[in-house]
Amino acid sequence: MKPEVLVARAVFPSVLERLREHFDVECNEADAVWDSAELARRLRGKAGTFTTGSERIDAALLGACPQLRAVCNMAVGYNNIDVEACTARGVLVTNTPDVLTETTADFGFALMMAAARRMAESERFLRRGEWTKWSYDMFTGSDVHGAALGILGMGRIGQAIARRGALGFGMKVIYHNRSRLAPAAEAPLGARYVEKDALFRESDHVVLVVPYSHASHHAVGAAELALMRPTATLTNIARGGVVDDAALAVALRQRRIAAAALDVFEGEPRVHPDLLTLPNVVLTPHIASASVSTRLAMADLAADNLIAALGLGPRAGRPPTPVNPSVLGGH
Repeated sequence: MKPEVLVARAVFPSVLERLREHFDVECNEADAVWDSAELARRLRGKAGTFTTGSERIDAALLGACPQLRAVCNMAVGYNNIDVEACTARGVLVTNTPDVLTETTADFGFALMMAAARRMAESERFLRRGEWTKWSYDMFTGSDVHGAALGILGMGRIGQAIARRGALGFGMKVIYHNRSRLAPAAEAPLGARYVEKDALFRESDHVVLVVPYSHASHHAVGAAELALMRPTATLTNIARGGVVDDAALAVALRQRRIAAAALDVFEGEPRVHPDLLTLPNVVLTPHIASASVSTRLAMADLAADNLIAALGLGPRAGRPPTPVNPSVLGGH
């Protein structure tokens, strides 16, 4: 008899076909977002689950689903999963790093440029039929080429954004990270490590790529925004909760910073209502990795992890990207 697994959200048919070769699959073809009680009900008796960022896996759910052995997240981030609780119960957690790095960096850079050059604001103006003549100061924004690019979080995606800025646009790259990069990683980018406050003071464009955790909750709030130049922009492709969205809305409304671009939001899919009323913010619905090829690669990697985590396939017992590999000895 095949092990039973739950695919918690709709996913590519080709990925479901692969999983069905190994498992008895319950899938969420309606793509409903289940509450904790419904998720627990459907996970009972399952050996593993293919999750996305919308499923919360915590100690209470694990207690209700003692047969669960693997939680395979189709995302780089895993703040929806209590990894410590999973590890304590011998449940393997995996994620999908690397395969979305370049696509996410592309999108982050595009968002930054859209905010700097007021693209969304000017498009809305045009669509409303308000464009009647040219004027010298119509939607003048700030340059990206040659500007100071500040990156908070210099992991894979942060470094990919730095490459685009330094090598493609001649930007001066500064960054703050939990730990400084090796000189060999800094040198090709001309990247300079600075303290967090200096990053906000010195940057023309700040891009956030820091992982979400309790430590990074509201890492950017009123104090950090007050350090920024009035001509500066802020782009968040990290996670909702890294930015205090209410404080950001105030700073944007008062023009204490020029503009912002946000792909992630605290409490998403809800968006702070004040942000929806502001002209100087670009808003997108958490789609930084949303190219067809990248989302398929993420789904395939999550499937590879699930197959291997449950002791099947060519990598049986050796999932490609474990988050808590210490539990693998117990399987």
